[in-house]
Amino acid sequence: MKDVERTITTAAPLERVWAYLTDFTNAVEWDPPTQRCERLSGDGGVGTTYRNVSSMAGKDVEIEYTVTEHEPLQRFRLQGTATGMGLLDTITFQGGPEGTTVTYRAEFQPQGVAKLAEPLLPLGMEKLADSTEDQMRTCLARLAA
Repeated sequence: MKDVERTITTAAPLERVWAYLTDFTNAVEWDPPTQRCERLSGDGGVGTTYRNVSSMAGKDVEIEYTVTEHEPLQRFRLQGTATGMGLLDTITFQGGPEGTTVTYRAEFQPQGVAKLAEPLLPLGMEKLADSTEDQMRTCLARLAA
C-alpha cells in the first residue's frame, strides 16, 4: 500500500475543525480532486456511507467511502473503493491552546490491472498530497476567522 501524510496547524478551535472535516461532504472544498460528495446513509458516525466523485488523470472516478472509525475530537477514518483502487483516509485531531493540529493520511492500494501503474504512484501521490495540504490549510484558516 502506498501512502502520503500531511500535518496542518490552524488557529481554529478543535470542535469547529472536527465538525467541518468529519462532514465528508465538505471534501468538495478542501480536497482538490473532489468534484462531488454526497452522504448516502448514516449520521456521520461509523457505518455512514458517502459517494465521492473525483477527477483523476483527466477522468471522473466514483469512490464509495464508509466511515470505519469515529472517535469524537480525535480520529476519523474512511475506507473507500473505486475501480482498481482501495483507499483508506485517516484524519487525526489534536487541540491545544493555540488551535488545532490535523494530520491527514491517505493510503492507496492498487488492485487488478491498476497494479501495473504502481511504480508511478509515488510522484503523483506527493503532488496530490501537496495540493490537498494547501487547499485544506486555506479552508481551515477560514474557520479560524
